[in-house]
Amino acid sequence: MTGAGYAMLEKELKQRTSEERPRIIQAIAEARAHGDLSENAEYHAAKEQQSLNEGRISELEDKLGRAEVIDVSKLSGDTVKFGATVTLIDEDTEEEKKYMIVGDVEADVKLGRISISSPIARALIGKAVGDSVEVSAPGGARAYEIINVAFG
Repeated sequence: MTGAGYAMLEKELKQRTSEERPRIIQAIAEARAHGDLSENAEYHAAKEQQSLNEGRISELEDKLGRAEVIDVSKLSGDTVKFGATVTLIDEDTEEEKKYMIVGDVEADVKLGRISISSPIARALIGKAVGDSVEVSAPGGARAYEIINVAFG
């Protein structure tokens, strides 16, 4: 994953452990104070929140522990690979698109970051400027021409 993706996960982990966890513990304590736990919806909701939060904390710790951070600014080359920012032209609509190829965890199409395991990224890997690629997507096959490959 990229350094930015790693930092994003670290930030979420810190927020969940230092803010969410204490807030949920406080909600559980308040719900306990209401008495009978068997019919206490607030208590059960807070316990469920706690379970979900702790599960996400474990997931984040695991991902961060196994992450291999790649400094994209040190990458170079003419072909598309992890960390590349690729500018494409849709051969049908002439629409220009720009994507950065990132790890699964940090992918966000709205921000122009696509997962290395996505169909479009798999089609682009190893290609260079001027190459055309055909991508089988849920909406049908699309053809793109690579007009720029950049790193950093």
